[in-house]
Amino acid sequence: MLGKFFDHLLKKGLSDLVRGGHLVVITASGATLTFGDGSGALSQVRFADAMAQWGFMTDPELRLGELYTDARLLVEAGTIYDFLALVLGNVRAAPQTRPNLLVRTANRLRFATRRLRQRNTSRRAKSNVAHHYDLGDDLYRLFLDDDWQYSCAYFETPGQSLEQAQLAKKRHIAAKLLLQPGQRVLDIGCGWGGLALYLAQTAGAGSVLGITLSQEQLAGASRRAAEAALQDKLEFSLTDYRDVRDSFDRIVSVGMFEHVGLAYYDSYFQHCRRLLRPDGVMLLHTIGCTGVPSHANPWLDKYIFPGGYLPTLSELTPAIERSGLMVTDIEVLRLHYAETLLHWRQRFMRRRDEALRLYDERFCRLWEFYLAFCEAAFRYEDVVVFQVQLAVKTETVPLTRSYVEEREAVLRSRE
Repeated sequence: MLGKFFDHLLKKGLSDLVRGGHLVVITASGATLTFGDGSGALSQVRFADAMAQWGFMTDPELRLGELYTDARLLVEAGTIYDFLALVLGNVRAAPQTRPNLLVRTANRLRFATRRLRQRNTSRRAKSNVAHHYDLGDDLYRLFLDDDWQYSCAYFETPGQSLEQAQLAKKRHIAAKLLLQPGQRVLDIGCGWGGLALYLAQTAGAGSVLGITLSQEQLAGASRRAAEAALQDKLEFSLTDYRDVRDSFDRIVSVGMFEHVGLAYYDSYFQHCRRLLRPDGVMLLHTIGCTGVPSHANPWLDKYIFPGGYLPTLSELTPAIERSGLMVTDIEVLRLHYAETLLHWRQRFMRRRDEALRLYDERFCRLWEFYLAFCEAAFRYEDVVVFQVQLAVKTETVPLTRSYVEEREAVLRSRE
């Protein structure tokens, strides 16, 4: 009886949602449920047990990833990405469809407590970074490009390789920074040092200080600076952004702001303002959302990026305004990260056996879901990348955007 009841609830919920595509669900009781209009490739999943099916119905944002990771949701036709794309594509096509009461209640509670979940003090921020970025370079070597860029690439033309698009991303950012020869740059969240190296080698920076909270990234960035014989121009440090002193002509931050936390937006931008010299320019590259403010995805928060949050412009810009910095340009990169994640996912899956030797099957399934879910979110939800250019003075940045392409052309010739 309980199995039939669960099947009835699942059928009702997915029938309202999945109108297009071809989805088959084998329930825990053995029933076969078909959804969609039969178009496209078949996606078929199976629930291994009744409580897995119940978890999916009552809290899909958290439980779906857990069920796939624990092999309690089995994909029998297509891939986990195909399933996610089918479901999220239907959500986008029918935004008026309301989740059930249990799902709505869980989401309201998450929204109400989101600031508590993002209490990213210096100590907690370091722990959060270690959780993800200190998993070991052998893992990231499996799917990143040759320059170890772990952020959204910039695909200038269709068919670009990941390496070409990541180089284009660095070029695009450097152009917007309006670097003058010999200027001092702060790179907040420097990763493995690729952007800092580019700014020093190609863009003409006098010196670059790259800061990170990851021991693994610090070691990799410092090693690369030594190999390039650039220790006189590059310095990498295990430092929280709140502890940086000195002054800088330029500040750049790529893929780090997502870890700041809502409660710290004011202090973040106020500190950046203090660090910038009078003619300073800052370029903030961050994942964000184009919709209304919401809560962090609970599965990503628990398993992948603890303390992470994706801001909307309505949350971002008031803190910038209060800091005394001026927004001089905003560019919204749409689908660039979806393409980046496609490359990462395909590379990871080609070398999955190597990941299995490094970790275990559960870890591999967790990372499969992470890469697939994020790609689907960038394709079908309101997730984008914002590039926000900031300045201290209104006259520092040219009056038209033509300088971006002009500077990119110069940088391209130097590469």
